[in-house]
Amino acid sequence: MTFYRIENTLVPCPAEERSLGGAQYVALLSPEEWREQGERFDLGIDMEPEPEDRVETRAIVNFDSLTGSFSVPDRANISGPRHSFAFALDEKGLILIDGEGWAAGLVEELRRRKKWRLPGMERVLYDLLEEIIAGDLPLLERMEDELDRTERRILEEKLETIPTELNDVRGELLDLRVHYEQLIDLGQELEENENGFFKAENLRYFRLFTERVMRLQDSVTSLRDYVVQLRDLVQSQLSIRQNKIMTLLTVVTAIFMPLTLITGWYGMNFRYMPELDFPWAYPAVLALAVLILAGCLIWFRKKKWM
Repeated sequence: MTFYRIENTLVPCPAEERSLGGAQYVALLSPEEWREQGERFDLGIDMEPEPEDRVETRAIVNFDSLTGSFSVPDRANISGPRHSFAFALDEKGLILIDGEGWAAGLVEELRRRKKWRLPGMERVLYDLLEEIIAGDLPLLERMEDELDRTERRILEEKLETIPTELNDVRGELLDLRVHYEQLIDLGQELEENENGFFKAENLRYFRLFTERVMRLQDSVTSLRDYVVQLRDLVQSQLSIRQNKIMTLLTVVTAIFMPLTLITGWYGMNFRYMPELDFPWAYPAVLALAVLILAGCLIWFRKKKWM
């Protein structure tokens, strides 16, 4: 169990000094510590946070507290296992219930990097939420660059692995879109301030966060549309490739049809066919076949069928 007092920075302190001088606090607990000692925080909780069942990001308004959970995609493996932790807060402080240690890393990053001229619970929550999405804009820019490279590969007809890659990207974007929707709902719930925990002039922090997540969500929507366009482009390139193959087969068939007719005709070997006794019959038929072949090639090239 770790406690920080909210001053100009997060100041580590013993449990009994967490509210010294009327300061608010941030507490980090494991799920076991919460189950054993959660009652000592005297929170008016109707629905307990579920440290072992964190499947979405959400906030629940209780009689005299706010509880909920975070479920955050790992930016290094968006479709893989998620970082998750629960939380509970009232006007006195914020409690993070984390068995993984990921939330502790976020808080330590705030303690190390942030200094506040006007410290308070609202600003700590805002910076904590901002830390969760801090690397998302560069991530989306990298995904866009990767889709640009994929488009060039499609136009170069290197199509073998692209459909699978596009499906993977589409799945990752879907996970991010759902994540952003949940963060927007959370930010709006905090801004609603139903229990009056936050100062009215500081609700702007939650509005700023919500607007930023909305912009990220718009970027994800644009990238998903881009993926759909690339999938259509792949289908078009596959159709073009198939049409080229069919055109080539048609040309080859058209070239050899008259030659097949000639060979079939003179392959009948009727007894009284005059050409059979003609000394120059074979060279003449061969020359005719070459002329037909050359004529067909010239004609097809003129029509740009080859």
